[in-house]
Amino acid sequence: MKVNDVPQDNTVDYYEGVKRACYAINEEGKYVIVPSTGWREEELINRLAVQELADNLEKTRQAVRAGWKSPLAYHMERRQMNPQILGKTAGIAVFRVKRHLRPEIFARLRDPLLQRYAKALAITVAELKTVPQE
Repeated sequence: MKVNDVPQDNTVDYYEGVKRACYAINEEGKYVIVPSTGWREEELINRLAVQELADNLEKTRQAVRAGWKSPLAYHMERRQMNPQILGKTAGIAVFRVKRHLRPEIFARLRDPLLQRYAKALAITVAELKTVPQE
């Protein structure tokens, strides 16, 4: 996309008036950063993606409340992590992270391990053990 073709749809309210950086090609054929107010299609796609993330988080929260998954699953979903990323961040083997997603296994975890998870998820151990009511 050329510098002059970068969309400037001023009707977009997703960015709340803040411009974002887009890469475009200038007259010399080099990539440059161009500020953009965004465009309608981008706003729609971003809203759909955010809604899907929220829906998945709510499904996971309900599964935790029903006793099918551990609170670790909720907090992992909230941070958009998978077992591989959480395991790497917390320094815990992936197969163990997957086991800890089972509520009966998670309930028996000791404090040092919970602290590692809490640190990796940037929450407290108390938060790690619970999920929001709604």
